[in-house]
Formats: sequence, structure tokens, C-alpha cells
Amino acid sequence: MKRTLLSLFALFPFLFGAAQSPPGLALIRDQDLKSDLYAMADAHFQGRSAGTIDELRSAQWLAEKYRAIGLKPAGDDGTYFQYFNLWRNQLSSTTSVSLNGQPLPLWQDVLVQQMAVVDLEAPVVYLGDALSIDTARQDLQGKIVAIVANGTGMNRNTSLPTWRYNTLINNRYGLPMLRHGAAAVVFIADAVAEDAWADVSENYKRGTFDIDGGLNHFVTAKAPVFWVHGDLKDVIAAGNAKFIARFRIDHYTYPSVNVVGIAPGKDPVLSKEYVVYSGHHDAHGIRNAQNGDSIYYGADDNASVDVAMLASAKAFMKYPPKRSVLFISHGAEERGLFGSRYYSAHPTLPIGSLVAVLNGDMIGRNSSDTATLLGATAPHRNSIDLVRMAYEANNEGPRFKIDSSWDVPGHVEFWYFRSDHVPYARLGIPALMYSSNLHPEYHTPLDRADHINYIKLKKMADWMYRTGWKVANADKRPGGDPQFKLER
Repeated sequence: MKRTLLSLFALFPFLFGAAQSPPGLALIRDQDLKSDLYAMADAHFQGRSAGTIDELRSAQWLAEKYRAIGLKPAGDDGTYFQYFNLWRNQLSSTTSVSLNGQPLPLWQDVLVQQMAVVDLEAPVVYLGDALSIDTARQDLQGKIVAIVANGTGMNRNTSLPTWRYNTLINNRYGLPMLRHGAAAVVFIADAVAEDAWADVSENYKRGTFDIDGGLNHFVTAKAPVFWVHGDLKDVIAAGNAKFIARFRIDHYTYPSVNVVGIAPGKDPVLSKEYVVYSGHHDAHGIRNAQNGDSIYYGADDNASVDVAMLASAKAFMKYPPKRSVLFISHGAEERGLFGSRYYSAHPTLPIGSLVAVLNGDMIGRNSSDTATLLGATAPHRNSIDLVRMAYEANNEGPRFKIDSSWDVPGHVEFWYFRSDHVPYARLGIPALMYSSNLHPEYHTPLDRADHINYIKLKKMADWMYRTGWKVANADKRPGGDPQFKLER
């Protein structure tokens, strides 16, 4: 069924004739995309980390671009800004861990994967290698259990293997132990975890984030999960090891912000409906150095989409469609889609007036001839009409070969769920995600403006604009899809 549907989409230009290009296409210019991207992904913004002044400064830069283009402010209080609080839980500097009376410096000799406010003073039950453990046969109630990490048999072919390995290990071995009553789980690092130590440390030391009403507003876990180096294996395995630990958590807020502007439509009735262009302006700030550079510039992820949105905004202002077009650059996407979660829960316009969301995430890398459209295949497809228009736009313009494998529920990257269209799709708003997919420099300091494929970026920007033009001028808003279902 999927192949048949996509084949029909591919035939539209030939069945009905090639459609006329939208009038603003010439305003999406290579030189503008490039100059804007170099400015946004410059070291000046220090990697635009969410919840920092650098993210706010990049948002101000975008708002000034919106103003210069002529977009109407659509944030709070007559501005382009919609501010919201990020709640942060971070391990306190008063946290301490020792093994047999020997202090283990936090982040250097111990990594805390799951935080909990608890005092521990107990001997350690050493269970050996993870592969040899039968959790169901162990008496774990109230005990500190230690195992050697082992990823044998796991699918570790992900874009961020260094970041995710510890999570995979904990999901498979740690969480079952906690469900069986363990007071704490201690993982002894294997070779893979040792290689990942520096990157994992950068993630864990930042703590967890949420927004008002979220599940992680306050830490509720009662048992910690932490990691120690492999050279402590023999000490722990000797049978008389004892941990003394005091875990404390600091809880405080940071501001983040969505940048919101409108290109007004020209139809007196349909202009009260909105086609949404969606991206995010935050990146990963300053972290571990690679090749002597520690700024995670976020050129592809996600300045590429923000500059494409600016180009489309110029086109829609010059040549207004029937419907209005809403541009939202979300904050704190990298922390957990918080900007889109916040806007979809606290819209500055009636949520029912949003007819479709065209979200982009990383549209400037890899082959110039291929791309991915997420939300285009069942069960993730929530609008046959919107998908049809997106495929028509592709066939009339860039003619990408569409890689639909990333949209499959069983894909190891669960890519569909990792960007800002998801909160809107959950509300039933037709939504798509445009992407040129992951690459080895994703979430590294090598994601720089000089590494962007500008031919690809121009084609992706054209495609998104063409799709939005169709939606904004359609007689009817896109309908839903009864097969829509999300597996998580």
C-alpha cells in the first residue's frame, strides 16, 4: 500500500501537467542562505545552548531578521518573543561518593546517570558481567548492586553511540534491577563506556530539564544509577566493598524563548488560518573539544532551517498567499522539544487556526539528490492531503529521491520523534518533518557553516516553500488520516 501511494504521488505532475512555480521562488537565494547561516552559526553565539544568554542573543538576532523582513510580531505583549521557563535539576556540588573510604571525585571518577536525593551507606553486591545476570533470581531489595557493563547483542548503530551507550546499558540491565528493589545500581565501565566517558560526563553534569507541568519538573527517583571506571572492578568484586554516598540536587529555572512572526494572508476569510513553518534556534553550546575547537556551532542543526525559514518569509511577504503563514523558531529543542511543547500548549493564536506544520531539522548536508520526509508514511502520516502536496512540490521542484526508511517505527534512531513537529502532530494538526538526515559531524564542533552543502540547502528551502505555498492557497485545509498512530 505504501509503495502504491508514493508511486501515485510521483505521477501527479505527469497526470495533470506541471504546476506553475510559486512567484516568490526567486527570492530564495543561495547568497542569502549562506550569509545568514554564517552569521547565525558564528562563534559569536557560543553554540546557542538552551537556557543560556547565548540562546537568547541568537533569538534576538532572529527577531531582528523577522522585523527587517516585515513579519508581524506574534509572540507575547506585541513582540516576536514568547518566553518560558526551563526547570533544571542538577547534581549539587555537595554530592559525594566514596568507595572503601576513598573519595571518588564527581564526573572524574564517578558519573551519575540517574539522580536521586538519598544517602547510601551499604556494602556492594557484585553480580559480575551483565550478560551473566538473571535479575529475576536475585534478591536485590535494598541492596547496592554492581555489574560490569556489556553491550553484546545490542543495536549500537546510532548517530550518537558515545552518548547513548550508557542509556542502552541502563535500559537493559539497570532499570529491571531498580524494579526489583535495588537501592542503587553501579555500572563498572567496559571499554566502550570508557571511550564514551568524556562525552557522557558532559551530558550528565548538565542534569535534566523540563517545563511547567512536565514529568521531570522535580526529580522523583528514589534510587541512583552511577558509573565507575573499570579499574575498580577488582576492588568491588573482592566481596567487601562498601560505598558511602550522599546525593543532593539543585533545582532552579532558566529562561528560553520562541521567536514568532506572521506573514499575513490576502484572503479575508482564509487569512485567519495559518500555515506554520517550524524550526529551532538552540544548539549545544560549549562542550568537549574536537580538533582544538569546543564550540558546537549547530550550522546544520538547526541554523540551516532557520535561514531557510527567513528566505521563505521574504517570499511570502512579497507575494502573499490566501492563508497567513506563521514562522516559529522554537527554543530548547535540544533539551527535549520544550519550545514546541510550550507553544502547542500556550499558543499565541487559536490552536484550531493552525492548518499544517512544516517542520525542518537539519536540511543542509549529505547528497544533493536525496532527502527524507517524516510523517509521510503510515502510521506516522497524519494527513494524506498534506503528504500529497509535499510530494507534488518535490516533483515540481527539487525532485529528491525520498528515503522513507527513516520514518519506519522500528528505525533505530526513532527520528520521527526527535523534532518540533511532534507536539503539534499529537494535537491532530497535520505535520511533516523535512530533513537531509544525520551525518558524522552531527552534534560536534564540526557542524560548521563551511561544511554545509549549499546546493542541498537551496533545494530543501525551495521544497519547503513550494509545499507551504500549496497549503496556503488550497481551497480546503489538509484533512487528517484515520491510520495515524504513534508508537511512543
